[in-house]
Amino acid sequence: MRMPLSIALLTAGLAGIHLAPAAAQVAAAPPQTVSTSPDAIKQREQELEATRAQQKNAAELQAKLKADIAAIGQDRSKLNAQLIDIAAQVRGVETRIGDAEARLRPLDSREQQMRGSLDSRRSEIIEVLAALQRAGRRTPPALLVRPEDALQSLRTAMLLGSVVPELRGRAEKLASDLTELVALRKTIATERDRLAVDRDKLRDDQTRMAALVEERQRKQSAAEKDMEAEGARAIALSKQVDSLQGLIGKMEQDLKSAAKAAATANLQGAPTGKPNLGALKDPARMSPAIAFASAKGLFAMPVNGSKIREFGGSDGAGGVEKGISLATRVGAQVTTPCDGWVVYAGPFRSYGQLLILNAGGGYHVLIAGMERISVNIGQFVLTGEPVATMGTRSQVASILATNASQPVLYVEFRKDGTPIDSGPWWAANEGEKVRG
Repeated sequence: MRMPLSIALLTAGLAGIHLAPAAAQVAAAPPQTVSTSPDAIKQREQELEATRAQQKNAAELQAKLKADIAAIGQDRSKLNAQLIDIAAQVRGVETRIGDAEARLRPLDSREQQMRGSLDSRRSEIIEVLAALQRAGRRTPPALLVRPEDALQSLRTAMLLGSVVPELRGRAEKLASDLTELVALRKTIATERDRLAVDRDKLRDDQTRMAALVEERQRKQSAAEKDMEAEGARAIALSKQVDSLQGLIGKMEQDLKSAAKAAATANLQGAPTGKPNLGALKDPARMSPAIAFASAKGLFAMPVNGSKIREFGGSDGAGGVEKGISLATRVGAQVTTPCDGWVVYAGPFRSYGQLLILNAGGGYHVLIAGMERISVNIGQFVLTGEPVATMGTRSQVASILATNASQPVLYVEFRKDGTPIDSGPWWAANEGEKVRG
């Protein structure tokens, strides 16, 4: 018996479950024309218009950035405040993007399951729809290309026909599956729309931050004329030592800018007694607002990510971990967990790009695994200030050995040269983190 054309087209529209070959057996598709259709021309015009809009937005953003930087002038505190604020915004958007992607994974998986289930029941669907069509007083619409249309047609046919209980049960199960699929698709579309908005915002925020970082470093270089030579000398000195403690000692003894930073840290130290969080609001400060030893439970992680290695755990090579490792997003922003002076910034041995901060009071913070560092040796950086960017994969050799598929940041705290557990310093929740 030849299948009715309306039934073939109806089933072909069920969530796009690959029934086009069956429909093609019923009715041959008209030959495609070579000439460009009006719809295709309209689509190209819309794409061109969207491209022009993006270019216009980019130009406007660049103009606004130049105006903002010009307004900042030589005011260091304003520049620091904007950097910390935009870095916090970037970290916030990164978090929202990660959350959205996590929500989408099970939704996408469920949609694939629903599509697979409907596809495997192709024969049953055709049988139920054919029976409903015969029972109804009129046939369902002939052309259906969306699951929403298929669901509406199925409900209409059920209402029109005097359906026997057994057939109604099968039809209702099919309608339930289609309803879930339609709802899933709407939810996924909403999530993807939100994700697209956040990605656009992240791109704009990163552009703004890059311009501010460039201005910060330009002013820093202007203040320290021999910055470039100092950086080259630091890398040369780093090749003469094998350990992190040796590197810290070498920098703070033999490198002028790092030695100056260490001397300032030892001389100024940091406030004692109970932490004064209000002091963190001063973007013009040139020494730590809070004593490192008194800041337990207040630090924010320097990057958004998940912890994959703990202090004291196995390092996979017969030793123990001296710091923590965080798996991050590609290109994630790295900020400073505390105030401090940069005593090293550059490549070192198996650590990839390494940043070392002297936080005063005999404490040092080591951060490694970034692709690019955006601060210079001798520079004083504030809590929450952007200092580096992650790459596309792990840069730390010990992590590379485990075939990590994403970037990994390594963080280590030291007191008087000895690695210590950083756990007590990290805030338990968002509300407890210190902000610059």
